[in-house]
Amino acid sequence: MNSKVLYKLSYGLYVICSINGTQLNGQIANTVFQISSEPLTIAVSINKNNLTHEYIEKSGVFSVSVLPVTTPLDFIGQFGFKSGRDVDKFAGAAYRTGLTGVPILLENSIGYLEANVVQHLDVATHTLFIGEVVEAEVLGETEPMTYAYYQAVKRGLVPPAAPTYIKPQTMPTGAEGEKHKCTVCGYIYDSAQGDSASGQAAGTLFSALPEAWVCPVCGAGKEEFEALS
Repeated sequence: MNSKVLYKLSYGLYVICSINGTQLNGQIANTVFQISSEPLTIAVSINKNNLTHEYIEKSGVFSVSVLPVTTPLDFIGQFGFKSGRDVDKFAGAAYRTGLTGVPILLENSIGYLEANVVQHLDVATHTLFIGEVVEAEVLGETEPMTYAYYQAVKRGLVPPAAPTYIKPQTMPTGAEGEKHKCTVCGYIYDSAQGDSASGQAAGTLFSALPEAWVCPVCGAGKEEFEALS
């Protein structure tokens, strides 16, 4: 079976938020889709081990923020590769409180939906939460980010807890450039491509990166990288 055919399916990229009392949390997700229009119903797939899953189960509410193509990788890393059990993901983030009490992101979002959970379906490692939308708003007209764009243009990674995660094969080094892998999130630094977001030109060797350079996805330091052979 060639599981790579799953890459042909179309997805978007979103931040799913929920609450537990006064506590807030959010995570990156790509499995969000509309179920019906009357009533307006959507579904999200969340890994059972995630803190967001726990919050949605307890509160019965969630919000979906639609990310645009301009969303920086460090923002995706904050919500996608860090745990709310270890960090406050909303520290420094612009948001407001929605009708149900869930946080509504006001940055790197071109629109949102807010929903009450009406059903849920156990799907092995994940739960499919089905929610009736109680509020929705367009916040911008920038093109929404697709999962294909995130991987091909942003060179983004897939967290192991994502429903679309497929264990990658080791990427060999070669004449095209040396490669180093972030052991925290899996980001590959390829010297042939450099890191334009931080001003590192194509051809910059990993050893030549400034000591203050960090992984553009999760913020890990150089010491968290390992050479690929």
